[in-house]
Amino acid sequence: MSHSNTQRLTDYWRRRRGAGLAPLRSTVDPCEFADLLPQVFILGRTAPGRFAFRLGGGLLEDLHGRDLRRADFISLWEGAQRLGLQSAMENALRRGQAIIVETEGFTADGQSARLEILLAPMISNTGQVDRFLGLYQPVSPLQRLIGRPFERLSVRQVLTLAPGHVGLQTHALPQLRLAAVDGRRIA
Repeated sequence: MSHSNTQRLTDYWRRRRGAGLAPLRSTVDPCEFADLLPQVFILGRTAPGRFAFRLGGGLLEDLHGRDLRRADFISLWEGAQRLGLQSAMENALRRGQAIIVETEGFTADGQSARLEILLAPMISNTGQVDRFLGLYQPVSPLQRLIGRPFERLSVRQVLTLAPGHVGLQTHALPQLRLAAVDGRRIA
């Protein structure tokens, strides 16, 4: 079950989406969830698998110790998980499905905190589904971080809004595998 703030923003996204693939970015009014703005962000797809922060609330800046505008979202994650997360995000855009990434963030000295990160697709003014409305929702206390920023994020699991808009489905990130033909590695 998602945190009530995650559920609230997901419900807002669903209402704005209506029967379409995703809501228009221009129909999303931040005043309707003003109390969540420190946790809210918007990502824009800059190339396949590349997502840059367009806007980010103060909580994100506090947790990462810097302004994230124009920073690559994927670069925040552990290297081995990046490809799987990129794939999950591309699928979310293609299908118009929100995803929740259950996450653990780690500081340089090993302190950690758990988050739910909502990524809900939106349509930009170009008519493309190439934006995400996002939310960083802490689900464990942040006090133990004592102002130390996250060094990296780790995916615990990815939940996808189920077809028909009822509930969530859990999906494991795809794992890279080696393929060989006649004893030669090809992938």
